[in-house]
Amino acid sequence: MQVKIFNGLKSFSNSIDVGEDIKVTSKVQEILTKVRKNGDAALREYTAKFDKVIPDFWLVPENALEEALGNIEDDLLLVLKQAADNIMSFHKRQKTDSQLDFSSDGSVLGWKVTPVDSVGIYIPGGRAAYPSTLLMNVIPAKIAGVNRIALVSPPGPSGLPHHLVMATAAFMGINELYAVGGAQSIGALAYGTESIEKVVKITGPGNAYVAEAKRQVYGKVGIDSLAGPSEIMIVSDREDIPLDYLVRDMLSQAEHDPDSGAFLVTTSDKQAKRVSERIKELVPKMPRKEIIEASFNNRSAIIIVKDLKEIFEVVNEFAPEHLEILTKDPFDDLYRIRNAGAIFLGPNSPEPVGDYFAGPNHTLPTSGCAKFSSPLGVQDFMKTSSVISYSAERLKNQGEQIIRFAEEEKLFCHAASIQARLDNL
Repeated sequence: MQVKIFNGLKSFSNSIDVGEDIKVTSKVQEILTKVRKNGDAALREYTAKFDKVIPDFWLVPENALEEALGNIEDDLLLVLKQAADNIMSFHKRQKTDSQLDFSSDGSVLGWKVTPVDSVGIYIPGGRAAYPSTLLMNVIPAKIAGVNRIALVSPPGPSGLPHHLVMATAAFMGINELYAVGGAQSIGALAYGTESIEKVVKITGPGNAYVAEAKRQVYGKVGIDSLAGPSEIMIVSDREDIPLDYLVRDMLSQAEHDPDSGAFLVTTSDKQAKRVSERIKELVPKMPRKEIIEASFNNRSAIIIVKDLKEIFEVVNEFAPEHLEILTKDPFDDLYRIRNAGAIFLGPNSPEPVGDYFAGPNHTLPTSGCAKFSSPLGVQDFMKTSSVISYSAERLKNQGEQIIRFAEEEKLFCHAASIQARLDNL
């Protein structure tokens, strides 16, 4: 395993290229076409092929959900409850209400806020189970007031999703959980099958096939984002940070996936070398060492820069999903950050507190999308409609201006629509 070390932003930028995988694109297109055409039969074919099971049902029975919840350890159930309370408390602050502005002339302008009718949430279940992802998606959807929340998650050897996913679904009061994963599950949610009713929006992270499937069905349904491999960037301009804070935080991200990215940006050559050596020492002892090794071989790196200014040039160019600020004055440096999904300030705020417990959402923009996207939130499960009610007085006062604008665009029927009312008034 190698730990790549770069000097400066330019050498680092030239080395990172996560491009489109044509094979994934074409394979996903084939899967979606089959699901749209053949429904449950296609789901059965791909579940047998990829998950090595032939399910008797797609909808997980409620008794299986309740059994999974009943079998969960008391201390873990308490942790889930505390995490859910924190996530709920944070996301309640995001909810917005409809607003109408009543003018003195009798006109009304504003907006009406409405939850989406239904949402399908993908819960990964491949290399690991992610009940935290279920909480992070279901809770803001519930706060928004979504009427129907459907979950999909890959089946294990038993034909059921991971027991923690089932237990967390039951804990959250969700009884629509389907034992299906991969691109085929996204097709089922987007197009509907004999057993799975279609939804209007799909959220939740997944592998490259799931992300590509979401991209291809966008427009037929809404999606939260086009998530790429997960990543963390840790920045430091101080040498007194304990070595294992830096190393363990990098490893915590690298263990997600072979394409995950763990990056350290430091002003110290000495710190860079010490971190590199410690990573090489620890990885052979890690439970998920093959995944971590692949992450460092494929995408992770250490970047040495001159000063604090160059640190944040790297940050804003890369726009990391997770950003840990371990500088001398992290709060003073907050203004320097323009592009990041979630920002963790100071040595006592490692990224896992955001993954599980703090409250802000852990579904974040990746692959540079933090330049124009935000974390998942209540707003992703709501939409607004403009409300316009002109009074006769305002239409009289502004009608000629509207006609002038319409005629300039050669839209004469638009102008005539206004003129008919002015003539009547």
